[in-house]
Amino acid sequence: MLSRVAESIYWMSRYVERAENVARFIDVTLALMLEDPNGAGQQWQALLNTTGDQTEFAKHYGAPTQNSVIQFLAVDAQNPNSIASCLRAARENARTVREIISSEMWLQLNKFYLMVNSTMADSRHLSSPHEFFAEVKMASHLFAGIADATMSHGEAWHFCRLGRKIERADKTSRILDVKYYLLLRTSADVGTAFDDIQWAALLRSASAFEMYRKKHGRISPKGVVEFLMLSREFPRAMHFCLLAAQDSLHTVSGTPAGTFRNPPEKLLGQLCSELTYASVDDIITQGLHEYVDQFQTKLNHLGNGIFETFFATKTPTNGRSAQRLVSTPSFAL
Repeated sequence: MLSRVAESIYWMSRYVERAENVARFIDVTLALMLEDPNGAGQQWQALLNTTGDQTEFAKHYGAPTQNSVIQFLAVDAQNPNSIASCLRAARENARTVREIISSEMWLQLNKFYLMVNSTMADSRHLSSPHEFFAEVKMASHLFAGIADATMSHGEAWHFCRLGRKIERADKTSRILDVKYYLLLRTSADVGTAFDDIQWAALLRSASAFEMYRKKHGRISPKGVVEFLMLSREFPRAMHFCLLAAQDSLHTVSGTPAGTFRNPPEKLLGQLCSELTYASVDDIITQGLHEYVDQFQTKLNHLGNGIFETFFATKTPTNGRSAQRLVSTPSFAL
């Protein structure tokens, strides 16, 4: 497989997953507003911090309000992380690899893209935002399910899964970080009904509420952190996502499990090991914010390593670029 094809599939998957997670973040914030309408400004600012777009938002919109933040994160074409921009980028990547992905995937992504575009054309569709964001989440689920059901599980599918799982791990860590440090108004709220509502909203943002209750019963901050960070069974947990990404990465490179032959395999192996042997008490003692911040930095290094190993093209001495095959990556550390 050519590196440009692998890169397009990888980013197609990441962009679809990113669009879904932005919808999740907005939807859970809207739910929190019903419980605490007086904390609107703080909640919407926290959402911008979750996505990392607070600086860009301030340049164009000023102080955050419900309408301006939803507009910016959902349909603003100038925001590269908006749902509309993510879907446009995902569709463009898919268009370049139509001979690799299934026709069903292409049709579903087109339907997804057109649905979001119709909302861009008529902002009245956002008058019922819960319905719109539910449609975004369902369209993303359909795309992932169609990919799993209609693509041969070879290199292309593994790059698709790799992108989806890395993006999902990153977004789960972000929502955990923001809840722990930004959504909680004062230390007096700890252990109160308001605190329970926020943790329940966090679980719902990851579609984890029912599965958490089956596993742990009563909602507690430590239980939620453990479930969303360290679970090997829940598909949106950080540990689960990285183990799946590691499996795909090793399948693509042919490196035996438990070993590494390139930088991303080493980085991902280290991240998986850290989560395998971590305890929630150790994480909270160290500081959840500090732990998650380091985790996101390592994920960024992992993304750079994947690019350098599998996607970057080498330039021969004659000045013309050459495509590499991802099945024979450079193993030099």
